[in-house]
Amino acid sequence: MSVERQAGLPQSILLLLGSCLPVLGAVLLAPILPRMQSHFADTPGAAALVPIALTIPALVIALLAPFAGMIADRLGRKPLLLGSMVLYGVCGLLPLWLESLPAIVASRAGLGLAEAGIMTCCTTLMGDYYSGARRERLFALQMVATSFSAAIFIAVGGVLGQDDWRMPFVLYAAGFIFLPLMARLLWEPQRQQAQQVVEPAQGFPWTALLPLYGLTLLAGLSLFIVPVQAGYLLNLLHVDSPQQIGMTMGANQLGVLAGALSFRLLGGVRPANLLLLAFATAGAGGLLMAYSASHAMVIVAVLINGLGIGLMLPTLITWVMTQVGFQQRGRATGGFTAALFAGEFISPLAVLALSGGVAAALPGALAVVAIVQLVVAVVCLAIPRLFSPLATASAPSL
Repeated sequence: MSVERQAGLPQSILLLLGSCLPVLGAVLLAPILPRMQSHFADTPGAAALVPIALTIPALVIALLAPFAGMIADRLGRKPLLLGSMVLYGVCGLLPLWLESLPAIVASRAGLGLAEAGIMTCCTTLMGDYYSGARRERLFALQMVATSFSAAIFIAVGGVLGQDDWRMPFVLYAAGFIFLPLMARLLWEPQRQQAQQVVEPAQGFPWTALLPLYGLTLLAGLSLFIVPVQAGYLLNLLHVDSPQQIGMTMGANQLGVLAGALSFRLLGGVRPANLLLLAFATAGAGGLLMAYSASHAMVIVAVLINGLGIGLMLPTLITWVMTQVGFQQRGRATGGFTAALFAGEFISPLAVLALSGGVAAALPGALAVVAIVQLVVAVVCLAIPRLFSPLATASAPSL
């Protein structure tokens, strides 16, 4: 970071808001999928292509975020971020005019490419501009901001799509709104002056990061359990009111927000112990959700589940950042982003495989996921011993 420039509130706000933009790719289309399906009813393969239009950005992010991280390390964070914002605006707005469903799917794939660059660069710049408690606080706020924005984007998408299913796509114009602000307020950090928390001994620290990436994939899978499955679970309990289902998802988001904020309060706890607490809490909530006999119990369950999930991600990204120095930070962040979105993409597929597509088997599938989370919680304690480079990782100091 340049000695003439110190990152402050404008940079923090801009990076947090930038981190929220990729959330649009995951949630904006959810309220308009039925109308989009109806519009393209005569298009061959529409039954598969319309859901793919929703999920393909997450798949592209999972596949390409590592490459975005490598580019950020070699060519710079800011050039990649600004180029990604342009691509985000173009590909995001194209469905306003495209009449071909395959072309819309292709534009959504381009959107995923842009989101891979945006998410990777915003998170990497947080690591570049800040250190210590300020960095960890920003990572926690990043989780809060993205969770809160997801709830807002779902609601706004539903309102905008009430009369025309294409209207929600206008929100992608945010890419062009943020572009000049990022060009003016952000700067490329200087390599020789960037603070390094850890100086890697040899090459990229795969031994240290691979277990963290594995946990991040499971965290991404866990993050999408309630948003995708809660409605189906409530239907089994004869609850089909959109208002009640929305209230349930809101309780989960409230839990995620509280969990992310609690990260700041647990500064003296070792990262391995934080992950033990996070996965155990998420698993306990998941088990309660699987065996809930009433709507009220489901609300309590998803709230508890959200507490654990909200604690997972800031702990993981902070731990990842302690393993690398400036020259590898983009690559490490790209791997984290890829693992997170890969987990989000496979989440519904994993539950579908466990339930066999049978609605009545959904509680059993959710119970299996919860048991896996509880087992992983215990495994987290062994990570520092099994992977020696992690043994030196320090707990967040807030």
